[in-house]
Amino acid sequence: MFFAVVKVLTVRTVIMDSLFTQNVSDEAEDIPQTDEPVWILGRKYNALKELDVIRRDIRSKLWFTYRKGFIPIGGCSSTFTSDKGWGCMLRCGQMVLAQALITLHLGKDWQWMPETKNSTYLKILSRFEDKRAAAFSIHQIALMGASEGKEVGQWFGPNTIAQVLKKLVVYDEWSSITIHVALDNTLIINDILRQCKVEGGMTAEIDGETPLKAPSQWKPLLLLIPLRLGLSEINPIYINGLKTSFKFTQSMGVIGGKPNLALYFIGCVGDEVIYLDPHTTQKSGSIEEKMNEEEIEMDTTYHCKSASRIPITGMDPSVALCFFCATEKEFKSLCKSMQEELILPEKQPLFELCRERLTQWSPADVASEAIAAASFVDFEHVERQYDTSDEDFELLG
Repeated sequence: MFFAVVKVLTVRTVIMDSLFTQNVSDEAEDIPQTDEPVWILGRKYNALKELDVIRRDIRSKLWFTYRKGFIPIGGCSSTFTSDKGWGCMLRCGQMVLAQALITLHLGKDWQWMPETKNSTYLKILSRFEDKRAAAFSIHQIALMGASEGKEVGQWFGPNTIAQVLKKLVVYDEWSSITIHVALDNTLIINDILRQCKVEGGMTAEIDGETPLKAPSQWKPLLLLIPLRLGLSEINPIYINGLKTSFKFTQSMGVIGGKPNLALYFIGCVGDEVIYLDPHTTQKSGSIEEKMNEEEIEMDTTYHCKSASRIPITGMDPSVALCFFCATEKEFKSLCKSMQEELILPEKQPLFELCRERLTQWSPADVASEAIAAASFVDFEHVERQYDTSDEDFELLG
């Protein structure tokens, strides 16, 4: 009887381990063998000729997952020493922000290798470690979430994580970044220009391994656009626009998921989206200067060996489009691309692009929106239980 139990447990362990074993052989299903272009954060690849290049690019992205065994969030009396089961959207937010910082401080072409000890890379990664003092740790994000009405241990939605990150970046001067969250499905160009064009501001310039502070009138921008693209599933009318958004050179992907699971979408191929999945629980630990074997091994846990993919129709309709503009020129180029490729060709665009915010809103408009929002909330409780932080989204389609 004892050996039977051991055998069952062993089989179960093998099965569970296989769920988290990432196959990177040529038969892996992360990237399909197709002549359709593969898009990864604005870069176009040929899967038949550049499979290894694609995988190196994906593995260079910082991958944040559930962790266990970290200092309790919220003090010694807290029982939250792991974010398993509730922190997936927080981890997706970390991935977007980390990618923006990598792009700014190391460049879009930078790639990670297991032997990498680049000081700027380590400085960026240290900001996301599971420590109270780290600027963008799970601790900081979860506690800041309380200001958005989310207690520690509650699920976030795309809108909530966007608002939390916007608040946190203000306190980290080294990162040299600002976040704008476009609400009501409308991108107001002049609002962003006023936010980013700061007289006497400072920005980071790439100079080998050392980021330098240089005078600038533009604060590097991480733009987040929360959207609701349907009721319980994505309205097909938005699929083409969603795929197009991955093709812009300023793309930082999409924060979203599939029902009950938050995912970080980094690209697309055909009618499928490619994503990094935070739903693996790893032990918490420190990398410091990456000087010993333990720290070297810990660094590898922040890089996913292969991505995954699902049909774009399988995505949850609550998403946040993400873009990074290091310069004003990049922002203006992004606005031009949005207008020409996302808005003008579509019968129902993902969002609107306006030069200035409308100044005249009548009380009747406010009242009608409040009634619509109330009705939307009631429906949300029926259709989606995993998250309610995006109930204030305007419903599209």
